[in-house]
Amino acid sequence: MTVLSVSVIFSSMIDDMTKKSLGNQAMTVAKMTAQKEKIIEALDDPDPSLTIQPISEEIRKFTGAGYVVIGNKEGIRYSHHKPENIGTKMGTSSRKVLEEGASIIYEGIGISGPAIKAKTPIYKNGVIIGVSSVGFLTVEAEERVKEYRIKLFQFTIIIIFIGMIGAILLARRVKKLIFNLEPEEISFLFKEKEATIESIRDATVAFNKNYVITSINKRARELLKGDQDEIGGKVVDTRLIKIIDYVIQTKQSLINQKFLFGHQLYMVDAAPIIQKLETSGAVLTIRPISEIEQLTNEVSQIKSISDNIRAQNHEYLNKLNTIYGLITLEQYDEARELISDEVKERQDIVVFLTSSVKDPFIAACLLGKINRSKEMKIQLEIDEESNLAQIPGSFNTKMFVTVLGNIIDNAMEAASKAKGELGYVKVSFTDFGSEIIFDIEDNGKGVPEEYHVKIFEEGFTTKVGENHGLGLSIVKNTIELMQGQIYLSTSDSGGARFTIAIPKKKV
Repeated sequence: MTVLSVSVIFSSMIDDMTKKSLGNQAMTVAKMTAQKEKIIEALDDPDPSLTIQPISEEIRKFTGAGYVVIGNKEGIRYSHHKPENIGTKMGTSSRKVLEEGASIIYEGIGISGPAIKAKTPIYKNGVIIGVSSVGFLTVEAEERVKEYRIKLFQFTIIIIFIGMIGAILLARRVKKLIFNLEPEEISFLFKEKEATIESIRDATVAFNKNYVITSINKRARELLKGDQDEIGGKVVDTRLIKIIDYVIQTKQSLINQKFLFGHQLYMVDAAPIIQKLETSGAVLTIRPISEIEQLTNEVSQIKSISDNIRAQNHEYLNKLNTIYGLITLEQYDEARELISDEVKERQDIVVFLTSSVKDPFIAACLLGKINRSKEMKIQLEIDEESNLAQIPGSFNTKMFVTVLGNIIDNAMEAASKAKGELGYVKVSFTDFGSEIIFDIEDNGKGVPEEYHVKIFEEGFTTKVGENHGLGLSIVKNTIELMQGQIYLSTSDSGGARFTIAIPKKKV
């Protein structure tokens, strides 16, 4: 369309350009003729046409003009390409040329037909003695215009043909890159993808090689707060960068990588974005450890109950076998004594917990850990002077039992590995004053003093294997969320002592 428009405009200009060019050419020939000495001298001869006619015809044929006419001051012709017109008066007035000495270019119709004419005075010693008139017939101009238009048309066709071929090749290339989709289909797919991503409850975010976010859903924006929560933002978390680098470099996916966002633990899956056998980025899917976040607390309680039942089942099975053996051997007194001791021990523990710990969640957690210790064949002692009777309603016990259970499990594991059946863990607690305080100590190997602060950092661990180094980091973050503090020191037995202090009232 552009080429056609320019061609039409240029074609309309050709007429004016051609006529102007012919007019200038006619004026050049007229002035050249007017300056011929032989013509100037011949104007004084008795019969000027004898000299002027041959010269004029020679000029006309050489320049291609339609006519070359020389006239005197009265406008009488002394030359003409049709000899019968010699001696007759010029068809158009030459008054302006003869009286004012002006050189003029105009378009008019004479005895030779329509023409583009030029007239200029002939001087001799500064006096006008005649007029030189040269004309190019319009028929000749139209032929030139026609030639120019044919060339312009040919050029336009060639350019359009080349443009069409280029457009077809470019369109094929673009269609191949966009999988032969039409613009409407691309728009629909984009909106469909956006709606699909936003509807996913798991956090989904895509990065390019430069760690710049190219796609992100609402859940991911809630997790990646700050400069890295919008498209175009750049990820700044070093662990996320390591995951992205690994996926891009190895072209392999990663699954079930534990990751801490804020105060909650998540699982991260990472997959490479491969385009033309090259990795151009990575997609991360981030989901909470619990598939249903609303049931996290219930799952924790079920786990405690399950551990409790499993430990009791194992322990009671052993003791039941012992009682069966005593009865078989008719050792009835010993069987009665064993049953009595077992009932008394269980009853004492339950009575102590129900009287000293008013919160059922914390009491159930401690009871479950006592049964777990028996299964691990280590001793878990709860200080008899401990008391937890005044717990404010604002205290989040469901969140706290996760912290407490994690630390007790770590203590029992450390004591069991270091001392075996001589492993020992002691738990004491009090709500005296403005804080709720728990002490958990063990007789394990302990933690070197230089690690007392570093052990709470995410990813730091002294254990072998993957997905370690998160438990104490979660504990610390959760306690800070409850506006509390956690301290690590060395126990009297050389093991580790964790002290938790949480205010009863939030500041």
